[in-house]
Amino acid sequence: MTQNNQPRFTAFSDDHVLTRGDLETVVRTCKAARDEGTAGLIRIFDNRTGGRVDLELDGTLQEVADRIAWHQAYMAVEGQPEGAPRGRGRPKLGVVAKEVTLLPRHWAWLDGQRGSASATLRRLVDEARKANKATDKIQKSQDVTYRFMYDLAGNAPSFEEAIRALYAGDQVRFEAETAHFPDDVRDYARTLAEDAFGDVTRT
Repeated sequence: MTQNNQPRFTAFSDDHVLTRGDLETVVRTCKAARDEGTAGLIRIFDNRTGGRVDLELDGTLQEVADRIAWHQAYMAVEGQPEGAPRGRGRPKLGVVAKEVTLLPRHWAWLDGQRGSASATLRRLVDEARKANKATDKIQKSQDVTYRFMYDLAGNAPSFEEAIRALYAGDQVRFEAETAHFPDDVRDYARTLAEDAFGDVTRT
């Protein structure tokens, strides 16, 4: 669900998947179902984060479209430093200036490396990212799955055991504990959790 060729958003009506797709398509479908009275409680989830997208469906289609545009604009700049000064760094190359606070011994070590402190820090970050790529992928999938399950399946009797299995890397137990979830909730949670178990051998 996290791949670029997969739908970015999934909408649930109560415990059933209502629609999937890009945000505008999903929201318009949800609004139509709500206006027609054919939908229950509508909740829209971002497949990449497992988080809920809070967009009001009240009002006219134009008002809803304006909210979609605002949300997309917000997401486009999410993660940028709030109030970051302009003109610093090399924005055309994707380089953004931020403050880094280190102890004197850290600065002393950086001063002894080849190249600038910034270049050394970038190299260290890239090396750490490569070294931890598999672990980071697992952790991200676990957190994404937890976020969704807490929202939509938090009251399920087996929720806590399913979460324990998720973070323990026990795929067999996770599937057993989610087996009694509503079908669409179960399937969506398992899809989000596809990368959560890495190469752990089933027990």
